[in-house]
Amino acid sequence: MGSHETEPSTTLPTPSTPAGRDGLDAILARPGKAVIALDFDGTLAPIVPDPEQARAHPDAVPALAALAPKVASVAVITGRPADVAVRYGGFAGVPGLEHLVVLGHYGAERWDAVSGEVSAPAPHPGVAAVREELPGLLERVGAGQGTWVEDKGHAVAVHTRRAADPQAAFEALREPLSDLATRHGLIVEPGRMVLELRPPGMDKGVALLEHARELSAASILYAGDDLGDLPAYAAVDELRSDGTPGLLVCSGSDEVPELSKRADLVVNGPKGVVGLLAGLAACIG
Repeated sequence: MGSHETEPSTTLPTPSTPAGRDGLDAILARPGKAVIALDFDGTLAPIVPDPEQARAHPDAVPALAALAPKVASVAVITGRPADVAVRYGGFAGVPGLEHLVVLGHYGAERWDAVSGEVSAPAPHPGVAAVREELPGLLERVGAGQGTWVEDKGHAVAVHTRRAADPQAAFEALREPLSDLATRHGLIVEPGRMVLELRPPGMDKGVALLEHARELSAASILYAGDDLGDLPAYAAVDELRSDGTPGLLVCSGSDEVPELSKRADLVVNGPKGVVGLLAGLAACIG
């Protein structure tokens, strides 16, 4: 759909769809009832070979701090643990971010800027079992060299971006990881050179719907970049069908055309997302 790009500016780009234009108009008309929801990696933070080195775009926090006081909520919805996203994002203790929440582990964890505390349930027992079996599986499949296992507490992710042939390693691991996940009551969520094993019922769509309905949102914006953001896109579609205008933003990537084709607005990666946030803050006044 859309192929617009935006830089930090007080001029907002025009969504390429009528539904997207309605969503943007609704946000600007009643910002105090708008929910702005954002993925972290690839959306607020550039994708890097080592996920532990990911950090929010340098202009992200200033843009969020300018926008957050003017809307009902800014929610960062991520597969990362909430405290990790807070740390990598630099969100803690920032004036203006009192309306920020981080929904980590696809909503299983919640960090509120006001309290600075994380609330979370106990981990699914299947995660511990998978964690124990993964090294042996990677060795048997022959995908151990260059792959990297990220322990997220409530989930485990296998990254292939640093392998000699990232796509081949990714494809070789799909079936064995799916079998492993199924045996322990988990599911596999594919992403950009990553396969994540996590409990069912945890996704960004569920988290977004719960948060939007909790706040009785009158409009919604969601920005993401990866396959794991598709459930959040579906949640915005569901809210639209119920009469809540929404805007779908893709943090542009050639790796995931599934999002850009469905988006109302495509921006130039995290830099473009930050520019859009800054533009919204300026236009709201």
